[in-house]
Amino acid sequence: MSTASTNKTNNSCTDVKNTVAAANTIGVTADPKTEMLGLSHYLLISGCLLTFIVLVVLGIVWWKKYRSLVKTIRDLQGGRPRGNVVSTPDSPVLPYACRHPLDLPDRLDRVVDLQERTPLPVNRPRSVTPRLPWRPLQEGPRFTKSDLSLMQLIKAGKEGVFYKARMTRGTCKGHAKFTCKIAKEGVNPKRVEMEVSIMRKLVHHKNVLQLLDWNITEEPYVLIMEFVSTGTLRSFLQTNKERLTADPELQSLLTIASYHITLAMEHLRSKMVVHCDLALRNIMVSTFPWEVKVAEFGLARDLTRMKSRRSSRRKNPRERVPLRWYPPEYFRNNYYSFKGDVWAFGIVLWEMQTFGTLPYPNLETSEAVVYYICAGFKNTDPEGCRPEILQVMKDCWTEPYTCRPSFTDIVRILENIMENDADYVDVANSRLLATEEADNNDSKSNTQL
Repeated sequence: MSTASTNKTNNSCTDVKNTVAAANTIGVTADPKTEMLGLSHYLLISGCLLTFIVLVVLGIVWWKKYRSLVKTIRDLQGGRPRGNVVSTPDSPVLPYACRHPLDLPDRLDRVVDLQERTPLPVNRPRSVTPRLPWRPLQEGPRFTKSDLSLMQLIKAGKEGVFYKARMTRGTCKGHAKFTCKIAKEGVNPKRVEMEVSIMRKLVHHKNVLQLLDWNITEEPYVLIMEFVSTGTLRSFLQTNKERLTADPELQSLLTIASYHITLAMEHLRSKMVVHCDLALRNIMVSTFPWEVKVAEFGLARDLTRMKSRRSSRRKNPRERVPLRWYPPEYFRNNYYSFKGDVWAFGIVLWEMQTFGTLPYPNLETSEAVVYYICAGFKNTDPEGCRPEILQVMKDCWTEPYTCRPSFTDIVRILENIMENDADYVDVANSRLLATEEADNNDSKSNTQL
């Protein structure tokens, strides 16, 4: 028995040795090309899977961005019906349901007394809310709506209407005439309070429309500001286009007006106020080009009272903003800063050179405007624009927004341009020659005497 079991054990060991030897033989004689081919297959499959995963991730990111942009456009529309938006920003739509054919912009000079045609609505006292420390304190208004006499319509905006007005009795802080803004019905009272607070913070500046008095205790809310004799800069340029086009000093005049606008915006920057609605229609003119004033602070924001510079549009989806004057970072990241006002200033320069033409005139819908701006397209170069102003215009539209110049930089650039205009005078100017001849005649007559 022992001999048989021993033989079986030896046979099994021999089988194991033979199996191991066969395996070693197979391993030694394996083809290296086959091993490399299998490795390349694994690498190719891994590369295909990685590429597929990257494409899927990119597709998901693109789809989310697309949906976000579509939602942004819908929010910016503020519930308005889609369609043609190439309407004139200064179109005089009266705040109440009382309209008249004479209220068109080209017939403003024929409007003598709109108070009879546009009676102010019945007073609607609003609920009293706790006053925050920064809100404008007004224990009692120093005037009532019955004390106002509306003389002429200046401009109509989305939130309010501007009139030339006067007091039926007495004056307003010594001003017999003044500019009056009447807010439309339904305007958020907090926004009007913020507007009053910001205008008070700006104090006095020669290129900012000054606030004289206000009544925000009951609707319609009324703001009284200093008087402007000419109206908006946009309507002035459109009305006097032929005369200004024939003026050989037109570019110098536009540069001076641009300089005063920049001074106002530099003042806002020093007070940490972002305008958010800088456009040609919101600049008032008393004497062109020396007395131009930035107005309309309904969308302005005081950054010292804000936790974030992000827009509140998502909290207020019906908030309307001037799309054609807003920078691309607003549509992409919901962000607006002082550099956004710089972008809008470039649009204002373009408006001045084109005598109040609507920006992006070939685009009719708000969706097209947003896509056009986000794609990096700009307004075409205006004809006859001097190279220095054209360069400032393009610098204001630089991306990213951190590369745009500040208003202090623009002030310095415009000062250099005006100095060059003063050094190099066109001696062929007939008006200049006439003045010199008159001075020579006066000197000769004095010599003879």
